[in-house]
Amino acid sequence: MKNVDTVEMTASAVALLRKKIAIRSFSGNEEEAANLICSHLLQHGITFNRLVNNICCFAKGYDSSKPTVMINSHLDTVKPSAGYSFDPYNPPEQQDRISGLGSNDAGASVVSIIETFKYFYERELSFNLMMVLSCEEENSGSKGMDLVVEKYPFITCAIIGEPTKMQAAVAERGLLVVDATAKGVSGHAAREEGINAIMAAIEDIDFIKDFEFEKNSGLMGKVKMSVTQIEAGTQHNVIPDVCKFVIDIRPTEQYSNTEIMEILAANIKSELKPRSLRNKCSITPYDHPLIKCAHSTGVNCYVSPTTSDWMRLKCPAIKMGPGDSSRSHQADEYVLAGEINDGISGYINFLNNLNL
Repeated sequence: MKNVDTVEMTASAVALLRKKIAIRSFSGNEEEAANLICSHLLQHGITFNRLVNNICCFAKGYDSSKPTVMINSHLDTVKPSAGYSFDPYNPPEQQDRISGLGSNDAGASVVSIIETFKYFYERELSFNLMMVLSCEEENSGSKGMDLVVEKYPFITCAIIGEPTKMQAAVAERGLLVVDATAKGVSGHAAREEGINAIMAAIEDIDFIKDFEFEKNSGLMGKVKMSVTQIEAGTQHNVIPDVCKFVIDIRPTEQYSNTEIMEILAANIKSELKPRSLRNKCSITPYDHPLIKCAHSTGVNCYVSPTTSDWMRLKCPAIKMGPGDSSRSHQADEYVLAGEINDGISGYINFLNNLNL
């Protein structure tokens, strides 16, 4: 790109990311991280609105007659796994490698988006540019993206910053987690008394294993359904009267979470309780300008198996950011400075070529 010093921008982004990593910002506790980002924006003359710990900014020259494009990533992190070989908040410093909790997911996207927004802050585009750095993404909390969508319902489309190697996810599967409880009657195992809840659960688990939903997605394939946890029994000689198990379901656009629950309830005897019905599948039409822009700029498109704040939106979006999803939620998390540079240049190039 001409006249864009991505080397200097990358240095600024890396410095900010190292400061952010030093701050514990678990979901629901992002205040200090948000304070850091707000201070950085003020130092660069950027005004913002703060909704709890969500930071919302508009580039200069906002025009209500124009469409609004949101670039977004999240400030929160999961808690560190036990396998870290170094302090996840005070990692060893290497010139081209930024390690630590949240470096890859999604700190690299956060700082790349900030540099991109700073670049466009006083430049004219054919659309309004909005930056949102949201909170409570990792735990699907009520004080995150939901507040932003309620406050700014006019967002036309969005780019969600997550570690995708700067490829564009044009769809992502939903997530439906169901707690199931099979009931029986307790008794003494030696006398063959009672009704074994484990055996009742097995009948339902067999159904889940063999069942195939009638409608398949042309883009995402089949709805995926797996039993991932099971718990029953108190001791070896007691027939268990309760068996609990967890069903992990990855929906496509062919079924709503409510429809899936109705199908399960009609075929399973166990009591079923969804943890949330809000984690919907997301998909952007093939002919949308976001997808066209990805193709025209040589960005590879794919379907993501993981969820993001995209599922909270009511507008078309893609998911795209620096880093690698395989490093997310892993011990010794890291991102490369070169990946951040690619993120900044990739975002700027994409927005310069986006036509709504």
